[in-house]
Amino acid sequence: MSNESRYERGWETLEKINSQAGERILDLLKDISPEMAKLVIEFPYGDIYSRPGLNMKTRELITIASLTTLGFAKDQLKAHVFNALNCGCTKEEIVEVMMQMSIYAGFPAALNALFVAGEVFLGEDKEGVSGRVVK
Repeated sequence: MSNESRYERGWETLEKINSQAGERILDLLKDISPEMAKLVIEFPYGDIYSRPGLNMKTRELITIASLTTLGFAKDQLKAHVFNALNCGCTKEEIVEVMMQMSIYAGFPAALNALFVAGEVFLGEDKEGVSGRVVK
């Protein structure tokens, strides 16, 4: 598998979930580490998210659970809550995942995640999400 095909597959996958996220990553890292931006497209989205076996909704709920337990990845959590909505997750499902993580990560991590989700939900109510539902 060539690096170019990984990158292209990553772009295709990312565009299905959140078409603006890849451009944002490239822009934020262009002067710091364009190589890291390329890896973010290739590895998570080209190699992992594009695999068969789990649908995008499940992948996003798993990602939200993991980011919630980390407790410090606010920007990434916000992006994946948005992605989850684009993949057909409901607000209730997202909230339930975060609440369940309070068992494993503690209440502070779960509360911080819920506050992030609330910001995304508020923005979604005002602006809407992409309207794409990725299976």
